[in-house]
Amino acid sequence: MKICAAQTKPIKGNIQANIENHLLFIDRALSNGAEAIIFSELSLTGYEPTLARDLATNADDNRLSIFQEISDQTGITIGAGLPTINGNGFSISMILFRPNKPSLVYSKKYLHPDEDEFFIPGKNIPSLIVNDTTIGIAICYELSVPEHSNVAHNSGAEIYIASVAKFAKGVENAMITLSDIAIKYSMPAMMVNAIGPADNGICTGNSSVWDSTGQLIGQLDNSRVGLLTYDTKSGGVVCLYYEK
Repeated sequence: MKICAAQTKPIKGNIQANIENHLLFIDRALSNGAEAIIFSELSLTGYEPTLARDLATNADDNRLSIFQEISDQTGITIGAGLPTINGNGFSISMILFRPNKPSLVYSKKYLHPDEDEFFIPGKNIPSLIVNDTTIGIAICYELSVPEHSNVAHNSGAEIYIASVAKFAKGVENAMITLSDIAIKYSMPAMMVNAIGPADNGICTGNSSVWDSTGQLIGQLDNSRVGLLTYDTKSGGVVCLYYEK
């Protein structure tokens, strides 16, 4: 199965513009034979905790229906991030659009302490099955919680994918952790990060993939948008850029 990590540059708080950008990347992923595409943390709004209250929505938002339509028509699974309404609070979530099935909402269960002011913990789903491949999903800080990757492994995950919004130091730490996870559970791992401004910092890309021995086998750079495509069967990796 071919899985794409979409390294985009979200436009702060502009859901519609980010939807249109996501559609471009989905089309590019389909052109490369992808069966799944995963975007970075809060990719549809940008990682902007102070705006979450005003931007939060849910999976039934009509603006998102285009993703389900594309998934149904093409067979691709799409994971896009945005804040969701969760009771009296808001969660950091990824909406997973699956071909001819109801969408799933994966919400961040383990929050970084800096996020407690803006978000509440949500509900994880143990794993995602795409064309007979079981995927363990993490959102950013969750990759640093050993219990999280252990649950994914025990749920049958064959690959672990972390959707993040990280600055340079955070990327360095995440790369070490994800390599260790790959080694510990003998399964490939991926990280999909954004580039550009976020929460008074700069996301530095470097979306990456590690093989089941923990070796880094593919990586995008820290300044350009692009797609990193990993073939779970052949182990092949393709990196494509769409911005100089």
